[in-house]
Amino acid sequence: MAPVRSNALPWLALSALVLAADQASKAWVLRSLPEYTPVPVIEGFWNWYRTYNTGAAFSLLADAGGWQKWLFAGLALTISALMTWMLARTRRNDYRQALPLALIIGGALGNVIDRFVHGHVVDFIQWHLGQHYWPAFNVADSAVVAGAVGLALFGLLGKPGSESGHARD
Repeated sequence: MAPVRSNALPWLALSALVLAADQASKAWVLRSLPEYTPVPVIEGFWNWYRTYNTGAAFSLLADAGGWQKWLFAGLALTISALMTWMLARTRRNDYRQALPLALIIGGALGNVIDRFVHGHVVDFIQWHLGQHYWPAFNVADSAVVAGAVGLALFGLLGKPGSESGHARD
């Protein structure tokens, strides 16, 4: 009998948690917040602000006519599948690889659901300093960015000559 590989697929539970938090927060936003009206959380810095994005980051291709929904959904699904495959090849206890991958998967799928259910992504977190506003974002966006930063930092801070982190038999 072949030995059981201890891979990082259980980290997909974190992806599911991110996805659930993202969808629950967006359901609250759609139920509770007025469209395009700032609701201050911390005056001069943070608002709830219900808005929509048909594009990608910073509204890239937002006015492209609708085909971009399929492009961005396809990219997110492809990247999520690739990262799931990477989790299957990662040791379960390698949080430096598994945690960021799980965050990106959960966030990417949260925004894919929005694209298919609503035709756009629901954004609602707005940060600003005075009159200088950062584009609105959501829980899924936060997870994707945190995961990407984690992959970059853990990759840069990795120890030379250390094991690759792939699952071993």
